[in-house]
Amino acid sequence: MKCPGQDSRYWKPGAIFETECPECKKPVEFFKDDTMRKCGHCGHRFVNPNMDFGCAAYCKFADQCLGELPPELLAQRQELMKDRIAVEMKKYFKQDFKRIGHATRVARHAEAIAGQEGGDMAVILAAAYLHDIGIPEAEKKHGSSAARYQEEEGPRVARQIMEDVGAADAMIDEVCEIIGHHHHPRENETLNFKILYDADLIANLEDSAKNKEPDKAHIEKVISRQFFTESGQKRAKEIFLQ
Repeated sequence: MKCPGQDSRYWKPGAIFETECPECKKPVEFFKDDTMRKCGHCGHRFVNPNMDFGCAAYCKFADQCLGELPPELLAQRQELMKDRIAVEMKKYFKQDFKRIGHATRVARHAEAIAGQEGGDMAVILAAAYLHDIGIPEAEKKHGSSAARYQEEEGPRVARQIMEDVGAADAMIDEVCEIIGHHHHPRENETLNFKILYDADLIANLEDSAKNKEPDKAHIEKVISRQFFTESGQKRAKEIFLQ
């Protein structure tokens, strides 16, 4: 059985079309389910400009359905994975809007910091959405959401979520490694970890300052001593000290 979007029985007019080769400008015929085609005139291979690869971000059977994806679309697939992970995080936390809101804010801060610092945005945002995913299990098993219990329970839950949405093994391993010690930095941490840590620190400062006047002296001390990245420090100053 094929995905209906790729099954030719469901195709409509326009499913077979011509497009211009970006190199020689000659016409190249595409079927709508072609991921790539080679120009018969100059030999240049290029991606189907009309194909929607959104489902490839989360479908475990994308390779079987679409065939071998070109490198640029494999990169896009990993980047789009964060959206699917965000949905699964919200489903897992159910009505716990406090935790959903915290994770979403951490992701927003992480994206802003990573935009300045670099790093692997897909890994960083997946870790941001899932960094506290171990809290329900920690409370169930240990009667506590203490940091060490979050770190103990979180990687297993995160791994299952990421496997279910079809994340790559390398991405899963790195995200779980970050989650497994996200409250306890080690020496020589990766840039991805540092960005997640700074983003979580900002969100935690926001939580502690909610409904009361921020303790600016304390926040200044935290910013000067605990942040890893310059961009994280700058963002915290903009939020709390201006």
